[in-house]
Amino acid sequence: MANIDVYGEFETSWCPGCGNFSILKSLKEALAELDIPPHKLMVSSGIGQAAKMPHYINCHMFNGLHGRSLPVAQGMKMANPEMTVVCVSGDGCSYGEGGNHFTAAIRRNLDVTLLVHNNQIYGLTKGQASPTTARGHVTKAQPDGAASDAFNPVAVAIAQKAGFVARAFSGEPEHLVGTIKAAIEHDGFSLVDILQPCVSFNKINTFSWYKERAYILDNHDETDWCAALMKAGEFPDRIPLGVLYRKMEPHNGDGVLLAKHEYAKSDLKELLQSFA
Repeated sequence: MANIDVYGEFETSWCPGCGNFSILKSLKEALAELDIPPHKLMVSSGIGQAAKMPHYINCHMFNGLHGRSLPVAQGMKMANPEMTVVCVSGDGCSYGEGGNHFTAAIRRNLDVTLLVHNNQIYGLTKGQASPTTARGHVTKAQPDGAASDAFNPVAVAIAQKAGFVARAFSGEPEHLVGTIKAAIEHDGFSLVDILQPCVSFNKINTFSWYKERAYILDNHDETDWCAALMKAGEFPDRIPLGVLYRKMEPHNGDGVLLAKHEYAKSDLKELLQSFA
């Protein structure tokens, strides 16, 4: 097992009490327990407080445009299939600006793990409603309350029959470590929607709000698609934590080591088919 210290300690710009701290520590512990050294790890992120995560961990990383973390992560995996690829960003970046990439990544099913820090608000840009903000939630930008129903990402992922769909909470770090490990070990696309408080801009969905509603799944059949959809639909009255749905199906091809291979033009057809 790798030592957690190899992933480094860095000064962050997060607010004291932010759930990002627990998620960062849990990710490092999961990587250490899976014995994935920094030089075998690639992390992609978009824009937002959560998207700063790759700055605070020793790894190969790309911090790109808002909502574009998944296309980059898929490119990383296609060009470097031997690497562990993790994509990390917030609920706005992943489900708002990156919403189309989210559904496309589920269909494409490359071996990439998506960790979404879901605090139900835009934190970096000072508290506008995000796709997961509840209808009626009053913010400075929505003084009459958010006008739309909240997006339920795990329900959408399950409806699309994504290979691995889980929900976790930054306030349950031991459970979070195990869930991240299971997601990385899954052979194919995996989603972990991680609920966390935003102590500065979301005064409704607080640590205690999540704590009162969250419970860890027990005796749940992860392969039962209908049961998984019903569990996903419990939010927000109750919040089931754990693997809601898992489908054991080979992921699509990762291609070949693009960075180390030279191709002739005549190889183009074979190359394109290797990514089909």
